[in-house]
Amino acid sequence: MADQYYFCLNHHTVESEDGCRAADRLGPYSSRQEAEQALEKVQQRNEEWDNDPKWSDDK
Repeated sequence: MADQYYFCLNHHTVESEDGCRAADRLGPYSSRQEAEQALEKVQQRNEEWDNDPKWSDDK
């Protein structure tokens, strides 16, 4: 099985599969670098969704 990485929301670190409980982490990611950028990706997606006209309350 390929290595999987997770971003721990409690410790703000990248962890392996045997890290903190699943409810406290994001992932899995296929690389350590991808896991390190987890919060940036979350922020980017939130901004995209906030500005998506399909989900706008302005009608």
